[in-house]
Amino acid sequence: MNWDIIQGKWKQLKGATKEKWGELTDDELDVIDGNKDKLAGKLQEKYGWTKDEADRQIDDYYRDR
Repeated sequence: MNWDIIQGKWKQLKGATKEKWGELTDDELDVIDGNKDKLAGKLQEKYGWTKDEADRQIDDYYRDR
């Protein structure tokens, strides 16, 4: 899915995102606000992933949204 669309639908996608990555808090999801780079950074911080791994996880998850 295009990230412009994800940003526009972020309020709807926030719940599903929290289910997928339960380490993210509601406050962090509010700050991320549909920004892919912020989401990748938070996933790197929470899960210890590399930037490439975080980007891959994000792309895989949102591809079918």
